[in-house]
Amino acid sequence: MATKKVTVTIPEELHDEIRVDAAERGLSAYVIGALRFKRDRDRLLEPVNWLEEEYGPVSDDERAAAIEELEGLDAERGRRRAGRSGGAGA
Repeated sequence: MATKKVTVTIPEELHDEIRVDAAERGLSAYVIGALRFKRDRDRLLEPVNWLEEEYGPVSDDERAAAIEELEGLDAERGRRRAGRSGGAGA
């Protein structure tokens, strides 16, 4: 994969915090992950904004139901991963 070196300026205290969190995988990898996460989130907002224009804003109840469903899906994914890793060494 081709790379490009860039320079960014961030607050010193944020740099210090990130350095600690990113120590194991490296600052560049940490920043790349954060940028990809932000880019993906921004891309997801495009259809959300379109849907809200078409159908109106999401109500608090709808938002709470969606979050509850996502939490359930996350829990199920965790259970499946635990089941796979538990059987892998047996």
